[in-house]
Amino acid sequence: MLKSIYKPAQIWYFCFNYVCLMKKKPLILISNDDGIDAPGIRFLINQMLEIGDVVVVAPNSPQSGQGHAISVNTFLEFKPHNNFDGEHLEYSCSGTPADCIKLGVHEILDRKPDLCVSGINHGGNSSISVIYSGTMSAALEAGIEGIPSIGFSIQDFSWATDFSICAPFVKSIAQKVLDEGLPEGVVLNVNFPKSQDKPYNGVKICKQARGNWVNKFDKRTNPHGKVYYWMNGKYVNMDSSENTDEAALEDYYVSVVPTQFDLTAYQAMNALNKWDI
Repeated sequence: MLKSIYKPAQIWYFCFNYVCLMKKKPLILISNDDGIDAPGIRFLINQMLEIGDVVVVAPNSPQSGQGHAISVNTFLEFKPHNNFDGEHLEYSCSGTPADCIKLGVHEILDRKPDLCVSGINHGGNSSISVIYSGTMSAALEAGIEGIPSIGFSIQDFSWATDFSICAPFVKSIAQKVLDEGLPEGVVLNVNFPKSQDKPYNGVKICKQARGNWVNKFDKRTNPHGKVYYWMNGKYVNMDSSENTDEAALEDYYVSVVPTQFDLTAYQAMNALNKWDI
């Protein structure tokens, strides 16, 4: 299952691979954008260990808002992380979430994972946020590689978030994807509302809400007199329809949006073909 990268660890990799084959459990690749030590990914790892064999390849530092960036002007490196507990393998990567998936698939593993899960992100990735999300970029990159993939996020930025409310949904959705697969070119964007200390009302299959971030830039001056800008903004929901992820989350449902990485606007092709270009 793993390529032998570090010679001192070759026996360890062989043993792990042998155990995986004997158990015949699904192989699950895990990543995120908050960094390998974030509470969200630690929780997700524990949940996936109940389903299959786990290999983690995640950024060695926070990469939120990186979108689908990849490292083309700098080198990449990865190294074993967390001293390997005998239950799963972990690697921290110097690159972006998309880099992590590329390295995991092409340099660390020697067979395609049965599932990739990303998250659980500290902060929601509903509506237009999916475009900027490093969490979803990891899932989308895995989808491009032909791996059934899910991105998980919760509308809570706190490092002290109690993820236990998410547990049954994380496992059931992951297991369902393993059992049923996903349509070609589709990954799932799953968002959890911030906990209200009561069970969620259920799950809704939704569309991505039409919305936008209205940004403002605070102009500031550093102690050396150099001007710089600090970006902030507010999300504006421009979609009043009921079957959106924003509406589901507002009603305290878990939202599941089938998301595709083919960005072609097929409905516009006929109109454009009529242009005299």
